[in-house]
Parts: sequence; structure tokens; C-alpha cells
Amino acid sequence: MRRTKSTTGNRVIVPLGLAMSMDMAPLLLTNDDGIHSRGIKELAQALHQKGHPIVILAPLREHSASGMKLTLRDDMAFSEHPDIEEDIRVDPSVPLRVFSLDGSPCDCVIVAIDGGLGGLTPEITPRLCISGINRGPNLSVDVLHSGTVSAAREAALYGMPSIASSLATRSHEDYSESVSATVSLVESVCEILQDPLPNLGRPDGTRAKIPEGVSNTSLRDWFLSGNIFLNLNVAENWNGNFQTVSLGARWYHNATDMLEGSATGVAFEVGAAIIVDEDIAETDCKSVNEGFAAVTPLESWPGNHPLGVPREVLRASHIPGNEGLPAWL
Repeated sequence: MRRTKSTTGNRVIVPLGLAMSMDMAPLLLTNDDGIHSRGIKELAQALHQKGHPIVILAPLREHSASGMKLTLRDDMAFSEHPDIEEDIRVDPSVPLRVFSLDGSPCDCVIVAIDGGLGGLTPEITPRLCISGINRGPNLSVDVLHSGTVSAAREAALYGMPSIASSLATRSHEDYSESVSATVSLVESVCEILQDPLPNLGRPDGTRAKIPEGVSNTSLRDWFLSGNIFLNLNVAENWNGNFQTVSLGARWYHNATDMLEGSATGVAFEVGAAIIVDEDIAETDCKSVNEGFAAVTPLESWPGNHPLGVPREVLRASHIPGNEGLPAWL
């Protein structure tokens, strides 16, 4: 059975005036597959249909596996795409703007949050960043290389709550199930968003108050302050259910090919000839291989950073609720 919105169970009511209406939460969308990818367009259309004001700022071209690459000291072309806006738009009364940047996913997030994009889109002030939907999994060690995950992490570093979303297969480009799963997760997150965001731009740096104790309230604060973000991987054939899990163990063997006959004589191509997932319970690899949508809370900062998440907090953030999503949502 697919997950539906619940008003009971582990949910905590956010005080009136702090929570944003689920239908009104403005969103920032980006990715690493580029502005013309189906994943971001189909997700944007589904979220726009829900009533979310949306601004998209995505790379002009594909930047898969770019990690947290930045474009330094080079101009990056910036363009608006009214044709894509018209393809996505569902309700003319709901704001929607679509832009591309000839830079990396992290470049896009920095420009969107700290580079003056708000001056061009005063009608949209994003309160949540969603990176994706990526074509292909971002499981286990993939999160260190992924431009999709890195863009979500970059937003979190700026204090904006964020989600990375991936269709965990390259065997097809049917995004319908991954769109449904992502929208469901976004709806749950939007129920706890605050306006204004408490830590956007990190005005107090490391002096910002660190949540005390380990409770659903404190875990929610870690997420809302950008110190934890969420990584979603939707199985190739989704069974309609979520699991909150930790990172698994995925190994890439024979990952390079030597090519002869090129202009330089020898060239190498990095790919993945053999992928081995260890069968470890309650991990993203196993969850996706069993047909679930895997939700993995990730720490935004290195563990030894002043804002690093304590291990007991990170472990608690992985405790699932009744519907498979994190209990603190």
C-alpha cells in the first residue's frame, strides 16, 4: 500500500505561526542531470500541481558524479527558460520560474541561495531544496561522488533543509513512481518547515544553538537548521513503502577500462563493470534491492566539524516511524 498522509501516530504539531502550509511552501529545485532532464521536469510539474511555488536553477548540461565541484574565477552563463516553464506549468496562479547556469550543481545552489537569484524571483522565497530526481542510484559510497547529493548538501550547509532524490536504476526512465515517492516525502517535510527558516545563511555561524538531547523535537531541529539532510533512493520497481535506513556497503570492481588507439596512444575510461552490494540489514542498498524507497538521513558536516552531528543523534535520526519515514517527521 502506498503511503498516505497521516494526522496521527508520531507526528508532532508545530506551533501555529511557525509551520508553513504544505500547499504553499516555496521550493528550490536543482539536479546534476541538467536542466533538460526528465526527472527534474516531472518532479517540478507534480509539485507545482500540489500548489508549491517553484524556482528551478539547474546546470545547463549534465554534471553527474561532479561531487561538490565549484567553478572558480570563470563566468557562468545564466539563462531563463520560458519554454520549460510552459511545459511544466499547471496553474498560472502559482509562481514558477526556470533557470539554468553553466556551472556545477553546487554552483547552482550557491547562486540560488547566496547569489542574488531572489532579486529576480521576489515572488518565490524557497524554504526547501530538492535535488533530483537523479537517473541512477545514489547509494552507499555514491553519496561522496554524486552531484545530486552534493547539491542537497550545499543547500544544507547554507542552512536550508534539503532532500536528494534518485531513481535507483538506469534500466528505464519511468519516473512516475519516484515522483510519487518524492512528493510524499516532500509533503511530510513541509509539515514541519518554518517561516522564516531559523538558520538560513548561518547568521550565527558555529555559535548557533545546538539542539539538546535526543528527541523527535531535537532531531527535527537538526534537520531544520541544515545539519542533517535526507537522501532518497526509489527502487526500480517500487513496492509503495518507505524504509529509513543507514548507508550500506557497495563495492565497484573492475571500474576502469584501458582504451588503445586514441590520439594519445592509451586512454582510460572510468565506469562500473561489476557492482557488489553487501547484504546488510537496515541499509540503503538492501532496502532498494528489496523494492523499497530508502530514506537515509545524512550529516551535512564532517563528524569532527564544530557543527558535526553527534553519533547518538545520527543513530536516532534513522529510527523509523509507523510509515517507514523517519520518526521525527
